[in-house]
Amino acid sequence: MSNSSSGTGSNGSRMEVPHAKNAMDKFKMEVASELGVNLKQGYNGDLTSAQNGSVGGEMVRRMIKRQEEQMAGRDSEQ
Repeated sequence: MSNSSSGTGSNGSRMEVPHAKNAMDKFKMEVASELGVNLKQGYNGDLTSAQNGSVGGEMVRRMIKRQEEQMAGRDSEQ
């Protein structure tokens, strides 16, 4: 099975909301900069898996936190 129709890389990952790609790329670069990871547009094979993982992990932590805050805000309004 192939995800080639999504057009997002060779590892089979895909964006659930394709038009959010630019925002996610900007978010990734901001997080990398804050963590001191020299992430560049394009090839980043010179980075360690720990460096790359730290960026992805921090992105997930922040997205979960935002979602939890939104959910808590909705619950308090009801």
